Amino acid sequence: MLDDRQTRTEKLAGEIADAILEGTLEPGSRLDEHMLAGRYGTSRTPVREALRQLATTGLIELRPRRGAIVAKVTSEQLEMLFIAMGELEATCARLSAMSMTPIERRRLGAHYDQMGEMVAQDDVPAYTAANTALHAMFYAGAHNPVLSEMTAGLRRRLAPFRRAQFRAPGRLARSHAEHGAVVRAVLAGDAASAHAAMLHHVSLVEDAFEQLAGAPAGTAPEAARMKAG
Repeated sequence: MLDDRQTRTEKLAGEIADAILEGTLEPGSRLDEHMLAGRYGTSRTPVREALRQLATTGLIELRPRRGAIVAKVTSEQLEMLFIAMGELEATCARLSAMSMTPIERRRLGAHYDQMGEMVAQDDVPAYTAANTALHAMFYAGAHNPVLSEMTAGLRRRLAPFRRAQFRAPGRLARSHAEHGAVVRAVLAGDAASAHAAMLHHVSLVEDAFEQLAGAPAGTAPEAARMKAG
């Protein structure tokens, strides 16, 4: 039951995040729990939990006596977050190449192959979930709990922006190809190449989001449009 509730909350948080990134919910607007519950056909409890979850991403702010407000994320903030994300993920990939066990490497390779089938079927929801799991394998494979926790926390903060990239045409196939470079380097134990490939991948994730954000007004948040400019 707890897993079902958590899944519903995550799904709702994703839907609200998408509305913010698409510009339907504009920066500065108040997110009323009653309104959101009616809009998404649910009760206030999962709405409240979803808003708390989104507050950790920086997409919304929880203010005393005002409730939840859609935050205005600046281009500078996004750039700093993506730079930090790239450095942390690249370090995880480098350490994974050095530290992953044979079992972890086999699981990584198998998971990557399964993602190829999702690309062929253009299954965005499945690929999005598998993408998160793939990166988690690199975090765990680094065998450094402190680094893993830091990286996973920053990823949660950037999750709505990273998920939005998959709406860009052809992004699924490009993402899979970028992952392939990282996976091959890790499986070969090539730490330097794994680091470089992951750093390159995260920079292209940012580029994909910028291109999507550069779409006509109303399809992306104002902060993202500013960054794309």
